[in-house]
Amino acid sequence: VQEHNHPHILLLQIGNTFCKLPGGRLKPGENEIEGLKRKLTSKLGANSPALVPDWQIGESVAIWWRPNFETMMYPYCPPHITKPKECKKLFLVHLSEKEYFAVPKNLKLLAVPLFELYDNVQVRSIPTSQSIFQFDL
Repeated sequence: VQEHNHPHILLLQIGNTFCKLPGGRLKPGENEIEGLKRKLTSKLGANSPALVPDWQIGESVAIWWRPNFETMMYPYCPPHITKPKECKKLFLVHLSEKEYFAVPKNLKLLAVPLFELYDNVQVRSIPTSQSIFQFDL
């Protein structure tokens, strides 16, 4: 999302310190775009026939690799690794002018300025007084 002409990333906060991107694992035979749409709908879809999300998935903007069981992820897969343990891809998702999200009660939806993502500073919370949110972009 854009706020004050700065790009922000939407994150789901679990507890007080852990944040994650909406997404998850692919099913066998599922391509990345289908899987991302399925996970976005299951995590943030409003569960209403009138509010069916039409996710517009854009380009991949980042890829990280976990070559082994260590916690560290790298922006490359080392050449000696033939079967990495994990690959995470970040895609740009184009939202319509008004978008509705349903956020589970145990999570909080945050808009984190892109320039603060790597500084590990306190993130800014989007008000969460209802279970369905509307964002005017």
